[in-house]
This record gives sequence, structure tokens and C-alpha cells, in this order.
Amino acid sequence: MNILIVGAGFSGAVIAECLTRSSKHQVTVIESRSHLGGNCHTQRDLETGIMLHTYGPHIFNTDNLEVWQYISRFCEMMPYTNRVKTVYENEVYSFPINLHTINQFFKKNLNPESAREFLKKLADATIDMPENFEQQALKFVGPELYHAFLYGYTKKQWGCEPSELPASILKRLPVRFNYNDNYYSTKYQGIPKNGYTPIFEQMFDRENIKVLLNTKFNAGEIDADFDHIFYTGPIDELFHYRFGRLGYRTVFFNRFDVAGDHQGNAVINYADVDVPYTRVHEHKHFTPWESHDRSVYFEEFSKETTEMDVPYYPKRLSHDMDLLKLYQIEASKVKRYTMLGRLATYRYMDMHHVIGEALRAAEEFELNHT
Repeated sequence: MNILIVGAGFSGAVIAECLTRSSKHQVTVIESRSHLGGNCHTQRDLETGIMLHTYGPHIFNTDNLEVWQYISRFCEMMPYTNRVKTVYENEVYSFPINLHTINQFFKKNLNPESAREFLKKLADATIDMPENFEQQALKFVGPELYHAFLYGYTKKQWGCEPSELPASILKRLPVRFNYNDNYYSTKYQGIPKNGYTPIFEQMFDRENIKVLLNTKFNAGEIDADFDHIFYTGPIDELFHYRFGRLGYRTVFFNRFDVAGDHQGNAVINYADVDVPYTRVHEHKHFTPWESHDRSVYFEEFSKETTEMDVPYYPKRLSHDMDLLKLYQIEASKVKRYTMLGRLATYRYMDMHHVIGEALRAAEEFELNHT
């Protein structure tokens, strides 16, 4: 079969790699950007030699052994623990909220059980079924910890009051009653030794894969030449924004080059509303197996996505979800299309979710076309 894949991120790369293990499929991949890897693209900084995560930090983590083994076929995955810190009112705290955070913030010396009871008294017990992010936070940790660690960061990140956001966003942030400061709780965690881009180079390195960079996809112009299309771009763009644009947040960065070490950690969040950036990431700390005399760090800012921006985070407000239903109806009418990934399905997805979804989609496609 002659297959078109729109997008050279993980969704497109996994589909291309899986479907070209035999010679029965010819795959063309088109990518609007000048590089492989989508937002996971990495590159060596020419001045310092530091491996930069071009579109912000990407730490691979999953509980899915199949996904972990799959990506490990294309790289040497180095163990890495993401230990995020948060600055609030000029004091540095451990994050996600854990026993150290609670004791430091309230100036106490609680053990796990007493901390659990203490937090239970702070939490808003009147909230039974949280209807939004703010209610979810107040039910979990109470007003003090919410306003210190979640309110300001969330408002800057999403550009709206947390009470406007769905409660499901907060379910990704645990509260721990021990001193575990690992940002993730997944079993498998790491960063590719040589960055992410070589992974994509290997996955696309097949005789029956043709990759076209700097190529914009326009539905109706070239899709008639293909038996099936795997689409990983924005679903509203596919239909020329017929019902309006879905809401996304995007990020941009201020870069700084310094001698030595700027902050001593890979990622530090800034929770105060009056600090304009959401976090600072210093990229040499993502490769602790390397040594660099100089350093590169970035202040990260969040804003609404315009036509010229790279969309990052689906907002999924009520208006967006109404539009999404209309686009999903349209997508169901194009039978030769499979919609994959964060943009095409308008969901928040980590890398392992994207890879797992693509592996399942490739398997299902093969079963239906044997």
C-alpha cells in the first residue's frame, strides 16, 4: 500500500517504522518543520556542546514495559530522575508536594501519618465532586498549599483562572507523605544518551520511507495519491478551521549563556504570579553523564497560540470541547484517515502515551489490511 504520514514526531515515526518492517508498504512522511522529532527534537549547542531540548524538557517515563523496550531499541536510555524544585516568595521547595514540602512550608516536623492528618484538616471537605482545577486542589491540599504552589503557576501556564480549567489536569500531580522528590512515579525513567533526534533518524532510515521536510500538508491536494493517511497534525487545521480554532497554549523561551552553573538543577518552577516566566530549565543537568564548563539556561513563558506559533497544550475548555465534537464528526467522514497523537485527537499526551497509541494503531492497521 502507498501510505502518507503527516508529521515526523513520535506518532508518525512509530507508524512509519512499524509499517515498513516488510516491503509491502511504501511510506511518505511530510513534515512542515525543518527537522525530525516534532517537539521532542534535540540538538547540540554549537557554542557549548550541551545537548539542548529545543522545545523544552523531555524526560521519558512510563510504566509500560512494551513502550520502554520499544524506544530502547533505538537509543541507549540513561537513567535519569527529574527532581523539580519550586520557588515561592524567594524560598526553594521540593515539588511535587511531599513531606519535605509540607514540613518546610508550615515549619513543622511531621511524620507521614501526622502529615496526612494535618493535610486532611486543611483540605476542603465540603467539596464532594470537584468541578474544576481549583476545587480539585482545595479538596486535595487546602487553600494554603494551593495558593503557594499551584495557583500562580497554573494561572501563568494556562492564561486563565484555575477555576476555569477541568479538574482532570490536577490528577497528574501527586501529593506524597514521604521524602520522595522524584517528579514522576513511573517505573521506567530516563533520557536518551545522545538526545532524541538520533532515535527519529533511525526510525525513518528505511528504503521504503521517504521523508519530506519543510512540506506543508493541504488536504485534497495530495491525499488522493495515497491508499491511507495517518494524520498527526491539528484536527482543526485539517478542516481549515471550519468551525473555529481550538484553544492551545504555547511556550517561548529567553536564552542565557553563563559560565559554570546557573541554578544547580535541571528544572525550577516559579509559582509567584508576579514572576512572568513559569520555570527555568538548565540543559546540562539533563545529561549528568557529561561535563561542561559553561551553561545554557532558558526562562520559559506561556501564552495563547496564534497562527505563527507551535501549539503545545490543548486547553480543552467547554467551548473547545464543543468545537472538538464538530471536528470529530468531520473526521469520521474521511474513511482513509487515521487520526493520531496530541494534536489530531486534541488530548494532553506524554511521549509514552503517543508511542503506545501508535503501536496499537499500526497493529490494528496491519490486521485490517492483510
